[in-house]
Amino acid sequence: MRVAQHRPFDNTSANARTMALAHDRKRVDFSAYAPKHFRWQLDGKVATITLDRPERKNPLTFESYAELRDMFRELAYAEAVKAVVLCGSGGNFCSGGDVHEIIGPLVAMQETGDVGGLLDFTRMTGDLVKAMRACPQPIVAAVDGVCAGAGAILAMASDLRLGTSRSKVAFLFVRVGLAGADMGACNILPRIVGAGRAAELLYTGRSMTGDEAERWGFFNRIAAPEVVIGESTALAHDLARGPTFAHAMTKKCIHAEWSMQIDDAIEAEAQAQALCMQTKDYGRAYRAFLDKRKPEFEGD
Repeated sequence: MRVAQHRPFDNTSANARTMALAHDRKRVDFSAYAPKHFRWQLDGKVATITLDRPERKNPLTFESYAELRDMFRELAYAEAVKAVVLCGSGGNFCSGGDVHEIIGPLVAMQETGDVGGLLDFTRMTGDLVKAMRACPQPIVAAVDGVCAGAGAILAMASDLRLGTSRSKVAFLFVRVGLAGADMGACNILPRIVGAGRAAELLYTGRSMTGDEAERWGFFNRIAAPEVVIGESTALAHDLARGPTFAHAMTKKCIHAEWSMQIDDAIEAEAQAQALCMQTKDYGRAYRAFLDKRKPEFEGD
């Protein structure tokens, strides 16, 4: 298998498509972005997305799924945004799909035989994960309290996860008669916690406590509930001050290499590093080393 078959770094056709899209529609101005179904804040180079229905533990709806998907897709063109924090309000992360606004209508589709409608929905939710994995910015999930169902998927699809000791993470699809195979869970979760542990979580739908989630590698670390969003934001700012072109390349490699043989992965990383060596940040780091000072990266 040749690297060219994967085409992760063959940018000729991709750049042409990007240019066509840029001229085809007006891009989102994230400095003035005002979503309808979640909160958005841009602080310097770091964006914070807050799921904000605290009275229901921040569940998702058809509309919020679609708006999140579209927003993450647009972030691919947002050069001013270098890192993203994803969190929930009111001491919880996300309780998953809203029982009344999503599950009820989906059961109605099932009862009327609307197979196409059901597939449209499951593909849309999967497209949200695809958009999160494809956007170049590292995503830091700040997970407190309930993190269940699709909420657990949002945390899983993020690049880094900070939790609290009171976090409860549950891939609970089996509890409502569904497979654990949802939104890429059977592919991504085993890569984070291991195949055996992922199988246990997906077959049983049980909750992981925050401390257990850290031991299993789902959380990068645990923070106190009152500071988990602050620590996640600080981490995102650290990433945004780093060599952001290189961060985007790291994310691209992590995602693309899941489907590669080791020789292809090594070749892909050789190409990736050669591209990074062409950036001004590489020279900045070298000169800072010579001057015995911390480098100031600009992402170019």
